Amino acid sequence: MSARTRTLSIFPALALLLAGCVGEPPPPGRYLSDTECRDLTALRTNAHPTMAEHQSELVALRKAGYDPPPFYDDPYYPEDLQAAQRLVDYWYQTECVRPQGQ
Repeated sequence: MSARTRTLSIFPALALLLAGCVGEPPPPGRYLSDTECRDLTALRTNAHPTMAEHQSELVALRKAGYDPPPFYDDPYYPEDLQAAQRLVDYWYQTECVRPQGQ
């Protein structure tokens, strides 16, 4: 198998891997999906979060505009992360948290 053939055979596997990271789209008019709401709730209440819950949180932060740099020299860190966290917290409060009695 040539190097070119090996390289081209990686693309379908990479596409499947990335497709699994996206998850389901949020309902119309919402930013967070039901899975993200569930995982963010678990992160706020669970002492031992799972990797899937952390991945869901990262997806929500990216929806809010946070784009972690590939290197550790981001001049806007931690301000850009904190701004995205505030936006995700707002979305969480408005879309995920149900009033008592419902």
